[in-house]
Amino acid sequence: MNPSKLGDAETLELLTPDGEQRNFAVKDVRSIYFVREFSGDYEPERKAFLSRPKLDGLWVRLKFRDEETIEGVVPNDLLALLDRGVQITPPDLHGTTLKIFIPRSALTEMTVLGVVGIARRKPPAPPQPGLFND
Repeated sequence: MNPSKLGDAETLELLTPDGEQRNFAVKDVRSIYFVREFSGDYEPERKAFLSRPKLDGLWVRLKFRDEETIEGVVPNDLLALLDRGVQITPPDLHGTTLKIFIPRSALTEMTVLGVVGIARRKPPAPPQPGLFND
């Protein structure tokens, strides 16, 4: 599965571990897990951070249609959030799951809990001496 195409398509193509190609409608998908290895334990053990995350980005809480919630960190780029879904880094950084893509159709709410790692503004460059003093 190509992660860069997730927000662009109405259907998803998936290659199973057995080598079969399957197509799914995005509206029928709850979430897509990108994992380190194919084992039975892909679901993150923790659904919330124990303390403020250290990753740069927006710390968010997502609420699914079935009322279940999960926290994660998304890039601090609002244009990336305007597509058909959101890709989060889950709270369990040492677990099997690296990223989770959640289609917009699977969510009822997305709340920003905090901004982590705010980019510091650079101080203005001092004027160059003698440039306009002729």
